[in-house]
Amino acid sequence: MSFNEPDHIQQLRDSLGRFVEKEMPREAAAQWDKANYFPRDVFKKLAALGVLGLTVPEEYGGAGRDILATMVVIEELSRRSLAVAVPYLMAACYAGMNIEECASEEQKRALLPKVVDGELIFAYGWTEPDVGADLASVRTRAERVGETVRINGTKRFCSGAEIADYIYTLVRTGPDDARYKNLSIVLVPPKTTGITITQIESLGMKGAATTDVTFEDVEVPFANVIGGDAGWNFGWKMIVGSGLDVEKLEVAAIAVGIARAALDDAWRYAFERKQFGKAIGSYQSIQHKLADMKTRLHAARLMLYHAAWMANDRRRCGVETSMAKLFATEVAKHVALESQSIFGAYGYVKGADAERYVRDALLLPIIGGSSAIQRNNIFKWSEGRV
Repeated sequence: MSFNEPDHIQQLRDSLGRFVEKEMPREAAAQWDKANYFPRDVFKKLAALGVLGLTVPEEYGGAGRDILATMVVIEELSRRSLAVAVPYLMAACYAGMNIEECASEEQKRALLPKVVDGELIFAYGWTEPDVGADLASVRTRAERVGETVRINGTKRFCSGAEIADYIYTLVRTGPDDARYKNLSIVLVPPKTTGITITQIESLGMKGAATTDVTFEDVEVPFANVIGGDAGWNFGWKMIVGSGLDVEKLEVAAIAVGIARAALDDAWRYAFERKQFGKAIGSYQSIQHKLADMKTRLHAARLMLYHAAWMANDRRRCGVETSMAKLFATEVAKHVALESQSIFGAYGYVKGADAERYVRDALLLPIIGGSSAIQRNNIFKWSEGRV
């Protein structure tokens, strides 16, 4: 068993490291966060590196499915700014992976090349005001009217709807009591008549603003139903078969990236900041904080990339992805808060990187399935496997 990263992964990390330093300087990242701004010009330059094709098969212009490499990209971008990292996964994962696994052949040929070129970003329209983890209870309804689909309802916490090309919308398309057999997924352009998008002011994850999206007699072509005719009332199997496991890893990769940045900054600051005539890093209490942060981060990375390897190999990995998501996001929160404590008052100042790491990290145990949901999954899915 080898834990060494393959050469292509190390080369990818090096390339992204250079990209981040050149195109995503700290000062720019701070401004994107302050303005809740998506730097589309930087995103286009990222697409030029070819990394958006890491979830797209070669026959559609991509580099081939590589979940490990995709998580590396998310991790490296998250070290500097979620204003670029989150739109990346909205394109490579939300769009690329879901289209590749769930769409019709016609949809794949039309849409996947756009993912590779950085011209297609999806926002997830899943959660609703009264529906969180229980996605089978969505109330947003869609009905087929000839070759048109009419949609009515509301989606909540639809991050990035304003910058997306499509909202990947989960809708109820049959009787309420059918639950898992009456759901479909429809691609809805955010600027379609009848859509109202309202920003929700959130603590962190700036750049892909959190929104409410209301659909009032919104009409789109039936061709926008993922999977075409075969996809009508087949949405639940699409979600559990493709989206959820990798979504957990995406959030875990963000967590590892933020934790790395928080630890690196705290470590450097500990030996720059002097109190009582010597660097604060020379005090054992600070050294122990740093040692604990480094240890937890190392464990989180191992869990993330082990689960990503399993997902890439198409192995059954629901337990492993839940464990990785649970542990990595809790580690990110711990490391960010410890980093802030090492910076002291400077880590509490608005606009400081350490303060942003905390705001972003606090969200991660909530999105992509909360820590409580992951614990439920780990217990339920482990029965019979122990």
